[in-house]
Parts: sequence; structure tokens; C-alpha cells
Amino acid sequence: MIRQRVRVRFRKEGDLRLISHRDLVRTWERLFRRAGLRLSLSEGFHPKARMSFPSALGLGIASLDEVLECELAEHVPTAELRARLAAQLPPGLALTALDLLPPGQRKARIQRTVYQLPVPESRRAALEASLARLRAAPQHWIARTARQAPIDVKALLEHCDYRDGVLTFGLRADPQVGVRPREVLEALDVADLEQQGLGLTRTAVELTPDSQVNSSVEENPVYEEGNADQCVAAGGMPNRDH
Repeated sequence: MIRQRVRVRFRKEGDLRLISHRDLVRTWERLFRRAGLRLSLSEGFHPKARMSFPSALGLGIASLDEVLECELAEHVPTAELRARLAAQLPPGLALTALDLLPPGQRKARIQRTVYQLPVPESRRAALEASLARLRAAPQHWIARTARQAPIDVKALLEHCDYRDGVLTFGLRADPQVGVRPREVLEALDVADLEQQGLGLTRTAVELTPDSQVNSSVEENPVYEEGNADQCVAAGGMPNRDH
């Protein structure tokens, strides 16, 4: 049985930021089918395509670097695979890298993610004051309706800066629980800016070293994984293989 593992990195922008993670999964399944590429299927009464997204992206968030891993039921050269997929991409999706993974390569495991949000000059003073308060506080606890234990945002917030009208912050991945990017915006009192049309963008996803590979076709080398809690927290679906 042929099971060729593939890792795809892509951008999700424009109107496609408004589709759910489940719809994104269906979109990629159709892309492979229209490209004439056969995906491996899981076993059991309801076979599913062997496809996983290490981290689900929240609805309404654009991304310059998403990660998809799948298994093909056939061997296809990298250049041909890229060309066949690229020909089927709808507006808003763009390939940035495509790798054929070697046997034994671990699934993608996220180390950290980076986000950006444009902030108007009129909110600069208030944002800088919120940044100062957050940096000075030893913890910043939040509560979720579906979770009993509170979560410390600062424990996973690696950096948070405001320069040239853009708020940039990085979140470290945690195998137990993840912090949602919008929870950082709430902690800084700028969550309302999304409702005013200023979109949140995930700009970089870094993988742990043991899940990185040297890309043979790469344009934007930035790197992501999540567990079920992170996926649900982002409003998406967990890894379909689990």
C-alpha cells in the first residue's frame, strides 16, 4: 500500500478568512480530487481522508502561513504535485511551500505562532497603557465558560509589541491548553477593533525542530501544531486522524 506523506504550507486570505475550519477541510479534499490526486483513507466503517491541520484557525482570522499534512495513495513528484494543486486553488488560497516527507518524519508540532493587528493612532496611548499594565502584572487570568480552571495568558505570551501602528504578539504552544489570540486582544482592550474592520492576521507559525523539514519548494519559510483543545478554542475541528 502506497502512503506518501505530504506537508503543505499555504496562505488563507481575503474572503476565505470568513469560512470555518470544517469548510476549509472540505475545500482541500475537493482540491485534491479535482487535481486528480488520490488521498489515503482511514480504516473502519466510515473511511476519512488522511488529512490533518495541526492548528485550526479561528473564523475571521487571515493567515500568511497555514499547515496541512496528508497522505497520498500514489507517488507524485513534488513539482507535478505543486502544479496540479496550484491549478485548482480558489482566490484567497496560495501555496507557499510543499514537501514530500521522508518515512518516519513526525507530524507537525507547533512551537509558537505570531499574530498582527493594525491599531489606529487614536488608540495608541490607551494601547501602550494596557501593554504596560500587562507587562507589569505577574499573571493575567481569564475564565472560559466550558473550562473550570482559569488560564494565565501571560504564561504563554512570549512577546507583545506595538510599532508603526501594528500590534504584534507571539504565543507559545502548550500541549495542555492554548491561549486564543483574541484573548490577548481582550487583555489589551482592543478586541473591538476587529468589529471596526481591522483584521487579525496570523503571520508566522514555527514548528518544533523535530518536525521541520528542508523544503524543496519554498517561498515563505515560516512554520504550526495544536492539540484538540487548541483547535476547539480556535473555533475549529481537531486533527481528523484522532
